[in-house]
Amino acid sequence: MTAVLFILVLLGALCSPGHTMSQEEKSKLRNQVVEMFDHAYQNYMDHAYPADELMPLTCRGRVRGLEPSRGDVDDALGMFSLTLIDTLDTLVLLNKTTEFEAAVRRVLKDVRLDNDIVVSVFETNIRVLGGLLGGHSMAVMLKEGGQNMQWYQDELLHMAKDLGLRLLPAFNTSSGLPYPRVNLKYGVRGPETRTGTETDTCTACAGTIILEFAALSRFTGDPVFEAHARRALDFLWEKRQRNSNLVGTTINIHSGEWVRRDSGVGAGIDSYYEYLLKAYVLLGDDQFLQRFNIHYASIMKYISQPPLLLDVHIHKPLLPARTWMDALLAFFPGLQVLKGDIRPAIETHEMLYQVTKKHNFLPEAFTTDFRVHWAQHPLRPEFAESTYFLYKATGDPYYLEAGRTILDNLNRFARVPCGFAAMKDVRTGSHEDRMDSFFLAEMFKYLFLLFADAEDLVFDVEDYVFTTEAHLLPLSLSTAPHSSSIPSNKTSEEELDDSNFDWTCPNTRLLFPDPAFPRNLRDPIRSAVDKSCPRPVPNREPGMGRPPLRAQDFMANNPEHLELLRRMGVSLIHLKDGRVQLVQHATQAVSAVAAEDGVRFMQEMMELSSQQQKEQLPPRAIQIVSHPFFGRVVLTAGPAQFGTDLSKSSTGVRGFVTVAEPYSGCSEITNKEYVQGHIALLQRGQCMFAEKARNIQKAGAIGGIVIDDNEGSSSDTAPLFQMAGDGRNTEDVTLPILFLFHKEGNILLESLKEYREVEVLLSDKARDRAAIFKGKPLPGSLIEGSVVVPEAEEGRETEATTPTSFEPVSQSQMSTLELEELAPEEVTPSQEEVGAIEEETSPAEEVASPEEEASPTEEEEADVAQLGEERDSEEGEEPDRDTDSSSQSVDQLLADWQEDLEAFKQMEKDEL
Repeated sequence: MTAVLFILVLLGALCSPGHTMSQEEKSKLRNQVVEMFDHAYQNYMDHAYPADELMPLTCRGRVRGLEPSRGDVDDALGMFSLTLIDTLDTLVLLNKTTEFEAAVRRVLKDVRLDNDIVVSVFETNIRVLGGLLGGHSMAVMLKEGGQNMQWYQDELLHMAKDLGLRLLPAFNTSSGLPYPRVNLKYGVRGPETRTGTETDTCTACAGTIILEFAALSRFTGDPVFEAHARRALDFLWEKRQRNSNLVGTTINIHSGEWVRRDSGVGAGIDSYYEYLLKAYVLLGDDQFLQRFNIHYASIMKYISQPPLLLDVHIHKPLLPARTWMDALLAFFPGLQVLKGDIRPAIETHEMLYQVTKKHNFLPEAFTTDFRVHWAQHPLRPEFAESTYFLYKATGDPYYLEAGRTILDNLNRFARVPCGFAAMKDVRTGSHEDRMDSFFLAEMFKYLFLLFADAEDLVFDVEDYVFTTEAHLLPLSLSTAPHSSSIPSNKTSEEELDDSNFDWTCPNTRLLFPDPAFPRNLRDPIRSAVDKSCPRPVPNREPGMGRPPLRAQDFMANNPEHLELLRRMGVSLIHLKDGRVQLVQHATQAVSAVAAEDGVRFMQEMMELSSQQQKEQLPPRAIQIVSHPFFGRVVLTAGPAQFGTDLSKSSTGVRGFVTVAEPYSGCSEITNKEYVQGHIALLQRGQCMFAEKARNIQKAGAIGGIVIDDNEGSSSDTAPLFQMAGDGRNTEDVTLPILFLFHKEGNILLESLKEYREVEVLLSDKARDRAAIFKGKPLPGSLIEGSVVVPEAEEGRETEATTPTSFEPVSQSQMSTLELEELAPEEVTPSQEEVGAIEEETSPAEEVASPEEEASPTEEEEADVAQLGEERDSEEGEEPDRDTDSSSQSVDQLLADWQEDLEAFKQMEKDEL
């Protein structure tokens, strides 16, 4: 055990050349961390306490049951002042001992644990039980110091034991794996519990118990908690896939069957691996280290493809399970530092750092070519955690600069008057009204430690192990007495194999004799993230003497391309709604080689559509800048594959809007005198997008906005897409053209009806008002009756998009490509080998699997399968399109933003 405890000390030799950070600069950044913590903590105490969390946009507490449900995310809330408990040991680490003492008194006075509420066992364990134990550890340390907490008599520990007893009923299963949820008052089973019917749990949920439960047992002398946690870990170990030595993501708590057999180091599994290694460090049990080492060898063999970490199938570990990574795997380089495997830690961290610099934050999920897959960022701390551990191990000032980047981005993009707001979409900068407790529990700990020196700390962190929530448990617990009162799941006692142990820690002077070596590892990764490499064209032919047709080159109205498809056994069908469907019949190909090329073409088409629809679609912004909006209303719009690229324009295109006649834009514009010099509004349908663009450009328009004709469609519920060209060269189209779904387009139309003159700014993202008005006095308060929405930098509400993935059904290989034909025919598609891919899809017909359409849940180191998350259940109703309703106010159109009005008004006061 001693060897592992000194890993961080022995790894301190590595330094790469670079600009060292002065002590003054480090001190400045350390003080900035403290100021940011104070901003977040004080706003929670002022506006939210005793609620579980702060809602930083509306400056109030989130009370479960009083706010619209967010699904599984709310399982962390138990009406037990979650954020305060989670923050206790952070206060001590930041040398705020007076505030800590006051916080402990508040917890003892105000917090109740016997609430009739169903909570996540996993979240309650790592946040609340861990928070109470971390607070107890700090209180004991301060009391022994003789100056603070002299009155303390283990009150937090008594609360922790009370909570542990309330969690124990969840472990009453034949397997020993806990139910995912428990009622704090009534347990799991029974008519009053409202839980106990679940059959599945994630591997991390069941395997991230041992540190807190073992600490509770050893602090109190009651072995029952540690025994239950060990039993759950034993069962997971027994159920590993024996050939690959990997575990799946979701398991049946009764049968032990794997429900989801994909395996990685991110959401759903992450902290299971973390707790195996840290349980060895904290408890000194060699068995935990052996298990971790066996798992780790398989991770590095199958999952690690430096710098990537890609999920695989546990039974076929050479088969990738997905082409994207989730943000929770950012903890893994830090764990590799603890393991002593520095090189892959440097490589993966560098990849994460470059993705962070590319998107300002680490998106909740991102593709293997480093584009956004899920755009949310709930202020997760895992990247900061790995940055700290790598700096601790190497002393490389490069990681101090990475920490500075994290600080700067938090202040620039996430800071709002009432705290820090999670990012709803890292591409647009829109916010979500949430500030999770882990932001205070973890982010500020790791950032403070990154910039702090030993004399800045009131205790030695080397005497503690960090839990997955960064709570501090003393290493002295390894010598505390413990015994087992519950029989193990193991059928026979495992024999420890010395081949699974490395009892010495690497010396970085021997690992990296060249001090420039880390830079040599990082530079190629930096280049890989910055550049996209085209795929080589294979020298295959689709049954004729020409190169095969690539999906990216396909044009539905090109006769040569249609002939190539025919020879590959691919037929094209026009659907009634304007889409084009591709169906492959291998038996109809002219040769076996052509049939293979047809299969490849269909796979490429699916990949291309998936990328265009959910990965590489940075949304564009339509910002209403005229009275009474003044830039505060931002509508999320889809881009076009032709015309002006707004991402390359520093100013965007600004102008007044007017409705084109005909509204379809499919023939010569008849109201040219109104369209000229304006941004034309057009309705989707009847002809190709490029044709609409050419007609309004000929009429003198400076831009175009196409509004969906499918009533009720919204970027809240349908994925954005790029408007495709018409198969011809579109270089003649030089104006920008954007797409709005019906809901957002209706806001624009009703505003035009009410205010007659509406000026908008078309750009790649919402602009700061100061930039829009270019030094002119910023408009102050709005006219009474109008809706205030926040500004670009502070709390801006933009319509966000939940990317929707396409998954082939069964063995299907058919693709659907919507091109909006002029006169589509209705054709019933063949049932043979059918799958679908859409390049421009009617929102009413978009269907995606819940697993793909949702974004990962808040369960911070656990299952990400639901992250989307549920949109507010109380969406504003669509306005009546009756022409006699001109008196209808914009307030009604923006009803779904009303909830945040108080905060937005407060922001305006702050501005004035």
